[in-house]
Amino acid sequence: MSRYVVHFMKDVLGENGRQCEVCQSTVEIDASDEAQAVELAKRRFCESQSLCDWSLHADRLQIRAADYPS
Repeated sequence: MSRYVVHFMKDVLGENGRQCEVCQSTVEIDASDEAQAVELAKRRFCESQSLCDWSLHADRLQIRAADYPS
């Protein structure tokens, strides 16, 4: 199993009318591959936010393998 870090990102308008990107949540997941990590992270995000669909609070997600020094 590998560890992945998944960020749920949302575009919002600031008070000055400019768009900015905000991280709604970060989830660390142990999974066999990126596809499984994405599905598990979506499920955990929905549970933590009491949502039926993750895209209600985020526009996209970013995933990367967790870097651990050896």
